[in-house]
Amino acid sequence: MENSDKKGVLLVNLGTPDAPTAPAVKKFLGQFLHDKRVVDMSRLLWCPILHGVILPIRSPKVAKSYQTIWMEEGSPLMVHSKNQAAKLQNRLGYPVELGMTYGSPSVESGISKLLSQGVEQIVILPLYPQYSNTTTAAALDAVSKVVKRLSTIPSYRFIRDYCSHPSYIKALAASVRKSWDEQGKGDYLLCSYHGIPKRFADNGDIYPKQCELTTHLLAQELGLTSEQIGFAYQSRFGREEWLKPYTDKVLEELSGKGIQTLDVIAPAFSVDCLETLEEISEQYQELFVESGGKQFRYIPCLNDDDEHIEMMRQLVL
Repeated sequence: MENSDKKGVLLVNLGTPDAPTAPAVKKFLGQFLHDKRVVDMSRLLWCPILHGVILPIRSPKVAKSYQTIWMEEGSPLMVHSKNQAAKLQNRLGYPVELGMTYGSPSVESGISKLLSQGVEQIVILPLYPQYSNTTTAAALDAVSKVVKRLSTIPSYRFIRDYCSHPSYIKALAASVRKSWDEQGKGDYLLCSYHGIPKRFADNGDIYPKQCELTTHLLAQELGLTSEQIGFAYQSRFGREEWLKPYTDKVLEELSGKGIQTLDVIAPAFSVDCLETLEEISEQYQELFVESGGKQFRYIPCLNDDDEHIEMMRQLVL
């Protein structure tokens, strides 16, 4: 591939286990939950809990969940991410590589591949629409660790967030309209975002403000009122308070208010993964129906949809 401008792109996502097995999940979770951006407890307190309790108990359970969503080509997150990179490279005409903050392929391998192709200017795009210290900042940490070991540092730009980018909002709206066309329009559209501890937001993390902004702009784009769309936070872990409202509680409340058909979208996830395919599509669907709801329709992530790739192209350019 000719790259006279010596440009390249690094797409960064959280990562995924290499296999749907307890050892692979344990390895991945160990790396993920060791990051102080994710868990900021004292290592003296946290490490014994992590290695002595959490990893031995959770790894087999999480592995079984992964087995229910695993694709023939591998983890959904990895399959969709590879498709994104290939399509974006085709559209841009210069190298695009993947780097995962945890697991493989690593951020280091992604940067190394770009440099080996003569790239001197890298655009780093973490695939988190809404900024959070727990995700976006962790991705920048991983990049910084690699860069500081290089003898010649490439020029690079880091895209912090795109929660309000017009192309992102239009791509989300297009996916909702597609679902409506195929399955009918539900009584309510719930935007379910990955949660973070409330304490992080109290200390300045702008994530909840950006989640609310995305929801507001999506409502405008779709012409929905506050009675037709809302947001909540999922995937909480541990005993401390996380961002509210909690998705599971909102589902119970909606069914109690007479919402019979519910559409659910996950705007914080750029690709479908365990949290969307198993937690939302399976667990939350069951909860909604048990609470009295009739129909629960999960709207897939943007994945490698053409509108999503075009958004990435615009961001990079």
